[in-house]
Amino acid sequence: MNGTASIGLWAAGAAGAPNGFSMLLPILLIIPLFYLLLIRPQQKRQKQWQQMLGGIKSGDRVTTAGGIRGTIISIKDDSIVVRVPPDNLKLEVSKSAIASVTTQEDASNS
Repeated sequence: MNGTASIGLWAAGAAGAPNGFSMLLPILLIIPLFYLLLIRPQQKRQKQWQQMLGGIKSGDRVTTAGGIRGTIISIKDDSIVVRVPPDNLKLEVSKSAIASVTTQEDASNS
């Protein structure tokens, strides 16, 4: 009797316990969700920012990450020289500090 009762309890416990796949399913669904919502948009923004930095030229108006606005005078390998109005102050700024670029064509259309 003792043996049959333990087999019955074992069978009842096994029926109520979830199997391994149903426990892994939420984790397997979270991985693509993170990719679609977090990683892919960040990669897209990074690619657009790299293209923006690759297309800068003298005469473009830029805004730095610190909020300084000016016109590009010269471009070096990893930095640019920006003329800041109203005193025509020249600042050397790292290219990675550029937040946005307004080209001469964009400024004339406005």
